[in-house]
Amino acid sequence: MPDLLLELFSEEIPARMQRKAAEDLRKAITDGLVAAGLIYEGAKAYATPRRLALQVTGVPARSPDQTEEKKGPRVGAPEAALQGFLKAAGLASIDEAEIVADAKKGEFYVARQKKPGRAAIDVIADLVPQVVRNFPWPKSQRWGTGSLRWVRPLHSIVCTFGPETEEPDIVPFEIDGIRSGNVTYGHRFMAPGPITVKRFDDYSAKLQAAYVILDADRRKDIILHDAKDLALAQGLELIEDDGLLEEVAGLVEWPVVLMGAFEEAFLAVPGEVIRATIRANQKCFVLRSHHVDQRLANRFILVSNIIASDDGVAITAGNGRVVRARLSDARHFWETDQRDLPGYGDRGLKPLDQRLAKMRDLGIVFHEKLGTQAERIERIVRLARDLAPAVGADPDLAARAATLAKADLLTEVVGEFPEVQGLMGGRYAALQGEDPAVTRAIEDHYRPQGPSDRVPTDPVAIAVALADKLDTLIGFWAIDEKPTGSKDPYQLRRAALGVIRILLSNGVRLPLLAAMPAPFGEIMLDKRLVAVDRQMDIADELASAGVPETVMVALRERLLAPVADPRAVESYAEATVQEAWLKSLDLLAFFADRLKVQLREQGARHDLVDAVFGLGGQDDVVSIVRRVEALGGFLSSEDGRNLLAGYRRAVNILKAEEKKDAAAVTGAVDPGLLAEAEEQALAAAIATAAPAAAAAVAQEDFAAAMTALSALRVPVDAFFDKILVNAADPALRLNRLRLLDQIRAACHAVADFSKIAG
Repeated sequence: MPDLLLELFSEEIPARMQRKAAEDLRKAITDGLVAAGLIYEGAKAYATPRRLALQVTGVPARSPDQTEEKKGPRVGAPEAALQGFLKAAGLASIDEAEIVADAKKGEFYVARQKKPGRAAIDVIADLVPQVVRNFPWPKSQRWGTGSLRWVRPLHSIVCTFGPETEEPDIVPFEIDGIRSGNVTYGHRFMAPGPITVKRFDDYSAKLQAAYVILDADRRKDIILHDAKDLALAQGLELIEDDGLLEEVAGLVEWPVVLMGAFEEAFLAVPGEVIRATIRANQKCFVLRSHHVDQRLANRFILVSNIIASDDGVAITAGNGRVVRARLSDARHFWETDQRDLPGYGDRGLKPLDQRLAKMRDLGIVFHEKLGTQAERIERIVRLARDLAPAVGADPDLAARAATLAKADLLTEVVGEFPEVQGLMGGRYAALQGEDPAVTRAIEDHYRPQGPSDRVPTDPVAIAVALADKLDTLIGFWAIDEKPTGSKDPYQLRRAALGVIRILLSNGVRLPLLAAMPAPFGEIMLDKRLVAVDRQMDIADELASAGVPETVMVALRERLLAPVADPRAVESYAEATVQEAWLKSLDLLAFFADRLKVQLREQGARHDLVDAVFGLGGQDDVVSIVRRVEALGGFLSSEDGRNLLAGYRRAVNILKAEEKKDAAAVTGAVDPGLLAEAEEQALAAAIATAAPAAAAAVAQEDFAAAMTALSALRVPVDAFFDKILVNAADPALRLNRLRLLDQIRAACHAVADFSKIAG
């Protein structure tokens, strides 16, 4: 079958956009082909700095004929209805329609029209311009006088279609004056001339001969292996950086790896700053020695996009000059930061405390609705102190680390290199003699910043990292600045996933509903974010949410105690207490969504998370995951699958009867009415399994709870095989329904089985 080759050749595409753009192109074209009835065999997209390319193999030469069916009115319908049907169906008379009989609806008219297929080349000619004109670039603009919006000026389009055994055809179309063809161009400098291509194999081979490596992953492999080999030849080791590798592979079409150098004197600058300088400004990799200390070396790896006639001497020299200039600036900032700030040394403060004092004096705003950075630090300190016992940390050390954690934001180094915040704070804390636990906590409190970033493990660091992320989430939830769709300007999803990873990696048992309401209320009381007239609405919402009164009493004591004049703000403060609880519940639901994402990436089923959260009051992430894992293992067994089927049958019967009777089935089973052996056996099994499962859940032995429930499988199956639930005798019917309710209750001791899909 024929293959499709498509290339969109333009000026340089930003590296960060290339991989997604290639995938967007593949999806848009293949979805369009499938929608037209052209089921292909395979597709792969490619990206270089100057082109997006797509290969689609095994495309049928023609889409299949289709029959469209339009249902009309009943036979004998009024003339107006018949005429409307004929017009809509494109029929000349009712005789052209078929009459179809239906057992329930009688006879009615149906119009069947055959729609002939189209040549694939015509489908592609219509599809590609539509895809190009509606391409989802994150940023695009019009170039020149045309109407097309593209990320950079689009110069040419290759689009060929045909089988391997024949000369492919050029798919004819035009976009903003650019006609499709079979001519592309090689490397901008080393082979800029036109290249005539046929199909993908020919296209790829000719591009490589013209110094263009089409596959980004292959470019990455070349860069990584050549960099490692070059480092090894000098007795050094490459510090790998996946993000930088992806970016650099998007900057070159023909990677040439070179090594540059700078003076050893610059190694006095902290390694984090050296790495940030070289990475951010020159897109270069840093090297370290093989020795035990693994100190940074005064060498760096750069990637050129050209084979230079002097073997890269001029290129490495030019990069070296820029690196030395940037490192000179970094050394100046580093040395400046270690001197006392003017006017603050007299206060007897250590350097980081000086920065903190300056932050308070300047009144630097964190967010207009959440106050200053200094106010936020005070909140983080309180929260870190509260969390410390739960994670096994010293409260005073956690408070000290939280106090200093943001101080490096006002240092010269972090001002110039924001990516080293936290790291430099830890370095400065060590220099001023802080406890090692405080130093580690300052360095790690932003972690984890992504799925591949490491998680803090020291108790003090855990407390401060959790406090920082929870304060961010609570603060923006308090002012209703939540993520919407794909927009998340404050990176709240990342913060929530960070909390989840910290809790799971360290096995920290932290009930979130105990940790969140007080900080919520303190922010809202301080910023007056709740109107008094919301109190009645909030009370109604709380009643429907079933909030435990003990929780509300504790929250009132925490929030109303510091109010200066309770009589003046009593109703306001009470509304704040209630709103704080509601917002905590909403934020907990957000955590549940993020936990589903985390577990789904690990291969777990998201519906099992729903089943556990469906029980209500589930706010301990570690316990939830353990329960989900046990539930997943149980449902993968034959006993689990059969019990789930029995549960669903029981619940469906209960729902139908409860709807009919307009009342829930409740009450104890009457042993005297258990007439049949199967219902007696089921009652006995429930009497044993239900308390055993509940006791196991109380001990958080979820595997044992599942084992207890598995004992219900056989008696449940036998019950439904032999027993008629809706017996003629009302008392017998009610007793059997109560038995089904006990099945439901026993399962719900472990999870809400109604939330389980499949």
